[in-house]
Amino acid sequence: MSDLIGFFNLLAPFFGLIGLGFFCGKTVKQPEAGLAWMQFFLIYVALPCLFFRLIADKPLDQLTNWPFVAATTLSTFCAFALSFSAGWRHTRELPQSVMQGVAGAYSNVGYMGPPLILAALGEGASAPVVLIFVFDNLLLFSLVPLLMSIAGVEKLTLGATVRKIIWRVATHPFNVATALGVSASYLHLQLPQALNQMVTWLSGAAAPCALFILGVTVALRPLMRIPGEVPALVFIKLILHPLFVWVLLSAIGDFGPIWTYAAITMAALPPALNIFVISTQYSVGVERASACVLIGTLASMVTLTALLFVLNSGALPYDLFP
Repeated sequence: MSDLIGFFNLLAPFFGLIGLGFFCGKTVKQPEAGLAWMQFFLIYVALPCLFFRLIADKPLDQLTNWPFVAATTLSTFCAFALSFSAGWRHTRELPQSVMQGVAGAYSNVGYMGPPLILAALGEGASAPVVLIFVFDNLLLFSLVPLLMSIAGVEKLTLGATVRKIIWRVATHPFNVATALGVSASYLHLQLPQALNQMVTWLSGAAAPCALFILGVTVALRPLMRIPGEVPALVFIKLILHPLFVWVLLSAIGDFGPIWTYAAITMAALPPALNIFVISTQYSVGVERASACVLIGTLASMVTLTALLFVLNSGALPYDLFP
């Protein structure tokens, strides 16, 4: 009984903050534009500070675990390919299918991943969380504009598209924070006390802001209908994606329980809010993106809770092929 109470106390604050944001989004009549500064604070200030702190004190060899990176990134690509195929079966349109691919593969690794997984698994999970975040984003930020360029939606030449991808990846605040953290780890740098306190405060603000914004954003997305492929995409995202990760990590090597469980949980997260941002940017599949984020987030309250309970109980072996 005490284990169940402890497990409830672990998850309740996370889903409680999402629920609070959802409630406020539905009941408080504020313009959506009011989210802009909160999102800026989160993406450009708070979360980069969190990622820096997660990395800066880690030994550099933890951040160069290339077999782990290969397994988790390949798993995300498999989820993307399967979701793309499901989208193509329903729409027969390349741009729509690309958006479906993103919906079935892009976990909420920024807003929800770090605070939830660190709370569940401890600081030892910080290195795999950061590696998955960086390389999943690198994969999807590269695939989407390239495929949109092929589809004729991205009105740029292939060379211009590649330059745009490189610039976006290099200047993304999370990736800049990751690079600074790696540099601090390599050089064994310590921040001055005043600056370190600021970074500590800001990184502490990341989780509650991210979860509250997630709830508000989901509440503000109109859902007129559920497209037919959405249940399949949510199944791929919440069930098959973590299964791909578990199988590939077990096949490639022994990464230990913390790294394996962190990777499985990252893959089991609901679709990222960035899916809606990307679909709006290209004016492709906005309604489908809203449906995937909303249905995926609601379904993950069951699937993610069940997964974390199984992991916490020790019933799931971290290596399928010991």
